[in-house]
Amino acid sequence: MSSLSEMSPFTLVLTLAAFILSAIYLLWPYQIFKKMGVPGPTPFPLVGTFHHYLKGFREFDAESFRKYGRVWGIYDGRVPVLMVTDTNMLKQILVKDCLESFTNRRKFGLSGPIKDVLLIAEDEHWKRIRNVLTPAFSGGKIKQMCPLIQRCAEVLVQNLHEPCQLEQPVDLKDEKFGSGILDHLEFEGEGFGEIVKQKVFPHDPVPKALKYIFLCEFSPLFAVILFFPFLISPLERLGVTLFDKKAIHFFHKIVQQMKNKRQKGLNDMQGRVDFLQQMVNAQLSENTSNGNEDLTDGELESQAVLFLMAGYDNTSTSITFLAYCLACNPDVQTKVQQEIDTILPDGKLPDYETLKQMEYLDMVVCETLRMYSSSSRTDRVCKKTTVVNDLVIPKGVVVTVPLWVLHYDPQYWDEPHEFRPERFTKEAKEARDPYCYLPFGHGPRNCIGMRFALMSVKIAVCRILQRYSFQTCSETTIPPQFNKNTFLQLEKPLKVKVVARKEADTVS
Repeated sequence: MSSLSEMSPFTLVLTLAAFILSAIYLLWPYQIFKKMGVPGPTPFPLVGTFHHYLKGFREFDAESFRKYGRVWGIYDGRVPVLMVTDTNMLKQILVKDCLESFTNRRKFGLSGPIKDVLLIAEDEHWKRIRNVLTPAFSGGKIKQMCPLIQRCAEVLVQNLHEPCQLEQPVDLKDEKFGSGILDHLEFEGEGFGEIVKQKVFPHDPVPKALKYIFLCEFSPLFAVILFFPFLISPLERLGVTLFDKKAIHFFHKIVQQMKNKRQKGLNDMQGRVDFLQQMVNAQLSENTSNGNEDLTDGELESQAVLFLMAGYDNTSTSITFLAYCLACNPDVQTKVQQEIDTILPDGKLPDYETLKQMEYLDMVVCETLRMYSSSSRTDRVCKKTTVVNDLVIPKGVVVTVPLWVLHYDPQYWDEPHEFRPERFTKEAKEARDPYCYLPFGHGPRNCIGMRFALMSVKIAVCRILQRYSFQTCSETTIPPQFNKNTFLQLEKPLKVKVVARKEADTVS
């Protein structure tokens, strides 16, 4: 008390004001969901409900779904996040009101050299980039890329020869399996020889660099901007970024070298149909069909890095878990192989047209993506106060779809933990709400490379199953054990046995 009495009135007022402002800063955001009438776990000042992630992302989402129902609210630090699994609301958020109110994805800031990637671009910037890139993902362009994907799939098949001969289990998350073929996919292999020579990342440089683009473990810097978002702008001005600068610079340099080489020899490159060439062609074109400005050098390089990351991580993850599901369900694997052998006799190569005939393979891929979607969440930021299903969502609230919860919801999926490709027959899909299955999102901001990704996975799996079968072994972890601090990173290796098929087993 004596210390207070010794304070000058000015100091006392200043101290009191600082205390009040601190209290307001700490407590002010946490009334939003209470005012909305939305249930959810009780937040703590500054951290919100972030501490619940220690249980694991999926575990926290599943527990909240069971406790609070289809709509609940959480706080990532001071950021209000509305979790939604109500399919009627999802239709309005992802499609009907997407362009007007829910255009943008959540942006954490400190994106540094990849701030222009399509994934986090906003409003007109996103629209322009999307319109420029869309022709590269047309059915015709994807069809032209089939030979490239076929060649890449052969790399994967060759990588399985040695472990098959030695009867050694294969770690499905090893670079030589799912991701090994994708080093060449987006850019037809050009440029990656130079990556190896540069020795920027010794010991498997491409996987190493891709791994370090994003901080694989929880970063204190992420906590700083989450709890103190007002620091984002000054940190950006200082050049601070969440992403590994060395890895980003590594890929930007390679993409720039490849781009310059192609620009100089443009006439010799006209036959190329990979993504980089299509972006270079679009950039050098005098006119664009949609009247939009062409990509800047920075935008082109950012999209190239994005395609590398998406192909390396998402597509390889799908191939990995598809192989695992086939090993655990030999009856399904046999049925897929019978379909492949019938449509592609004598080891014929799969292509754009023959894949359309493989209905059961499509069902197997879809079921794999339901159970092991490469993303456990997708989100949109409400950019103006909007009424969705009688619920008023204020401007600034992040709306998040917990895909893992949605894909395991027993209301839509009977025995959701069982692998059942029959869930995706034509009749079953028509009878089910389309918004309960969102591995590629939905609406205007869905995954632009969805068709290409599906074709890549199917061609790779076709070529493998024409030669080999997958089997569980003593080292197979059932079910897979995931790291609680990530979405799909495995706690333990995912090993299966690869067995060569006998000629008598194939349909001639």
